[in-house]
Amino acid sequence: MQQRRRDIETTLVSKGKEKTQDISSGSTMSLRCEVTRVRQEFVAMDEDSLAVEEPLEIRLDYEDGLKRREKSVSITMRTPGHDAELALGFLLTEGLIREISDIESVGHCGPALPHLGHSNVLKLRVADQRDLKLDRLDRHFYTSSSCGVCGKSSIDALRAQSLFPLSIKEFRISSGMIYQLPERLREAQDVFSSTGGLHASALFDAEGRLIVLREDVGRHNALDKVIGFALKEQRLPLDESILLVSGRLSFELVQKAAMARIPIVLEIGAPSSLAVQLAESEGMTLVGFLRDGRYNIYAHPHRIILSHGD
Repeated sequence: MQQRRRDIETTLVSKGKEKTQDISSGSTMSLRCEVTRVRQEFVAMDEDSLAVEEPLEIRLDYEDGLKRREKSVSITMRTPGHDAELALGFLLTEGLIREISDIESVGHCGPALPHLGHSNVLKLRVADQRDLKLDRLDRHFYTSSSCGVCGKSSIDALRAQSLFPLSIKEFRISSGMIYQLPERLREAQDVFSSTGGLHASALFDAEGRLIVLREDVGRHNALDKVIGFALKEQRLPLDESILLVSGRLSFELVQKAAMARIPIVLEIGAPSSLAVQLAESEGMTLVGFLRDGRYNIYAHPHRIILSHGD
């Protein structure tokens, strides 16, 4: 299995080389533009950094009976970079794959774009004999937060989809560690400090050490990249890890964390009502409004060791 992981990683590097250089002498995650800054009566021409947003089409090459077929399964707006991890995380959180050996190769296909060095189309070749349930991509059990969700039936559908059993481990962290993680996230963020336009998802271990950080214009994309990294590194399930996300926490993000069996989810902003309901039903500890030396625990507080000063 270890050799198999190395083979996949070699394929990811050779076929899906992801450039982080350039659009205009910077990174593909940001670009410079001219702006007119207005401050009361003061007006001046200046430059600003923008978070890059481009479409990514995810295609599957899979076995269907005696033939191999190719199907486009998703087009998502994302920040270029870590495309392979984004696609792997998406497929895992949609319940299509469970381990890295389900995928034989990953690579961009089609004409390369000059500013990226590759196309905006990513093709994943699914291993032979893999029973691919493409009907899962109908996503009939919920829609995005901008369109609303269908309520109780959504949570029931998710529980049936989970690929890993609930952990029986008693994983707990201190309140003091929780206070430290937002600063560690900020220190590690690349593009947010210059653009203010990217969402971040960061995974920490039981000691509060950063495992991986990913940024994207889409919250769900950033988390898919984190989970895709964990899949590639054979770290799943993530039942002794802590997830910290910037911004608000939606039902969709909790659903993705639940698929990877992340027991503790922290957020800088506010959770939605369905996010709390789902965390409660999945046995996940959910912390919100983590800023300025305070936070709220919305579900399963038993994993947080509170000090007398809290």
